[in-house]
Amino acid sequence: MSLRLFTALTIPGDIAEDLSRFMRGVDGAAWRPVENLHVTLAFYGELMEPDAKDLDSAIEEATASIGPFPIALKGAGSFGKDEPSALWMGVEESPALRELSAACVRAARRIGAPVEARKYTPHVTMAYLRGTTLDQAERFVARHGLYHSRSWRVDRFGLFSSTLRKSGPSLYLEEAAYPLLG
Repeated sequence: MSLRLFTALTIPGDIAEDLSRFMRGVDGAAWRPVENLHVTLAFYGELMEPDAKDLDSAIEEATASIGPFPIALKGAGSFGKDEPSALWMGVEESPALRELSAACVRAARRIGAPVEARKYTPHVTMAYLRGTTLDQAERFVARHGLYHSRSWRVDRFGLFSSTLRKSGPSLYLEEAAYPLLG
């Protein structure tokens, strides 16, 4: 059996609730459920269970020296220049977050697991878009571009599986949790 895996930080409940108030007013937006909001660290794709166990061990080892750190959400944006494909809220620049993401990527490479090759852009995906005009996406970004959440202390992250569903959003399940003890 294979698992579609990624590592991520969960969003505190009060901040996720704040973000839920932004989820309106954009035609063609498939808003993410509040419980699915997260900051991806690394996306691995499909792995067979034995490889997933190896990845779990490699992640634990690669991140063992990383300690807790503060982060906050800041700003808004969209992916897809002329044809917007997603709306997102940004993450305030954090060297510690980038270090954690890089460690998760190194863990996958160490065991020969696939890892998404795109440049890391920390964000929280708010909605996937279909048929949304550039103007509508730009209005969302302008409306929420000054957003700045409270800071929170990241002291753990998780390895999640993602099950794609034909009707409705993906189902996420935390497969492993990693405390940041540094």
